[in-house]
Amino acid sequence: MATQTKSNPINDSVEAATERVAELNEKAVANSRKAGAAYLSSYEKAVLKIADSYERAAGATKVDWVAELATAQADFTREVTKAYTGAVRELVS
Repeated sequence: MATQTKSNPINDSVEAATERVAELNEKAVANSRKAGAAYLSSYEKAVLKIADSYERAAGATKVDWVAELATAQADFTREVTKAYTGAVRELVS
């Protein structure tokens, strides 16, 4: 003899709420990743522009050692920034 299972409205309600919360959580995580990626890109662009400006300003002094020092520092800043942002992008993706 087959038994009938009755639907329990409380269980159905809890399951539906759980599913909605899980969906909202997934959306929140996806949106957070998008926001993080946008922030990271903005940060990288800003630092690279600052390094470029620093290098140009030092080159305008017409003092060779100052220009060379600024170029070395700007190159170092670019490399560190690219390494940092690359590592963070791997973590958040």
